Amino acid sequence: MSDLNSSIVQGATPSNDIMLAMDIHTNIPLKNFTTMRLGGNARFMTEVRTEQELIEVYRNAKTQNLPVFILGGGSNVIAKDEGFKGLIIRIRIPGFEVIGDDLHSKTIKLGAGEDWDSVVKRTVDMRLSGIETMSAIPGTVGGAPVQNVGAYGQEIADTLQSLTAYDSQSDQIVTLQNSECGFSYRHSIFRGEASGRYVITSVTLKLSKNLPHPPFYEALQKYLDERGTTIFTHQVIRDAVIAIRADKLPDPAKLPNTGSFFKNAIIEDWQLNELKSNNPDVPNYEMGDGKFKIPTGWLIEHASLKGALIHGMRVHDKNCLVLINESASTYSDLASARDEIIGKVRDTYRIQIEQEPLEI
Repeated sequence: MSDLNSSIVQGATPSNDIMLAMDIHTNIPLKNFTTMRLGGNARFMTEVRTEQELIEVYRNAKTQNLPVFILGGGSNVIAKDEGFKGLIIRIRIPGFEVIGDDLHSKTIKLGAGEDWDSVVKRTVDMRLSGIETMSAIPGTVGGAPVQNVGAYGQEIADTLQSLTAYDSQSDQIVTLQNSECGFSYRHSIFRGEASGRYVITSVTLKLSKNLPHPPFYEALQKYLDERGTTIFTHQVIRDAVIAIRADKLPDPAKLPNTGSFFKNAIIEDWQLNELKSNNPDVPNYEMGDGKFKIPTGWLIEHASLKGALIHGMRVHDKNCLVLINESASTYSDLASARDEIIGKVRDTYRIQIEQEPLEI
């Protein structure tokens, strides 16, 4: 499972003209705009609601040689103690438009600034399938393609047809097709080889008019089976996912966290065989090409870290992928906790786990 945040872009500060036109704020505490509630100040921050506003403020920043960071909901981002010396642009571009409709599907174009879960709810109300198991993920639409967000067997790559983005190299709005986004598990070109190049402004999804159908992802199927659910509507699946997430994932408004802090581990078949030799019950999911996904929460729990308090960060006792900021006051505290957890898993299982949230 994932949380959403828009893509990172390198760029720069605002001229007086743009300052007057765009309401740019100074010395803004990043801890107030990120759900882990850590980090220093941003030198400048602004919001954009149209592609033209984005282009103007980005161009202006670039001419003045300051870095730019594009921020969505702040739910999958960690801010460092030194803050950010450039311009934070918060994407608030709206939009929800049906642009295609046939016997089996609807195609919907979404503004990058739309709240993700509100979009999921709206598509469920329209009786459309494709993103219903990604209910209750915090963040914005523009963040979904960046890390190929997914949950309970669905990911954005399954339904994304194309997206539009500001290309900072060519200084124009471009359209990228699904095949050009380089999607893989929790990854895309936007946090890989093209990191720093694009700012996503809209996303186009093709959703099915068919009902959801089993078998579902293991945890979701178990929840439904335990309740004797045999009729699977879009709303039934959404409600089930929301209930599961509410039980396993703390509300960041109450307990500061970034959702899943670690990616699930992707290992080779020889690593799985080695792991199974001492842990025959280890859950695993075949990914193809001789690779398998291992729940990192299982690795952390079985490395005796469940519920541990490390440098003010609590490993959540219901979902070991989640780190809760219980008493940490600095990014350094978080980094120390992260590194200890990664080291303990590596020493125990010879598996290197990775952080999921991006960093400012």
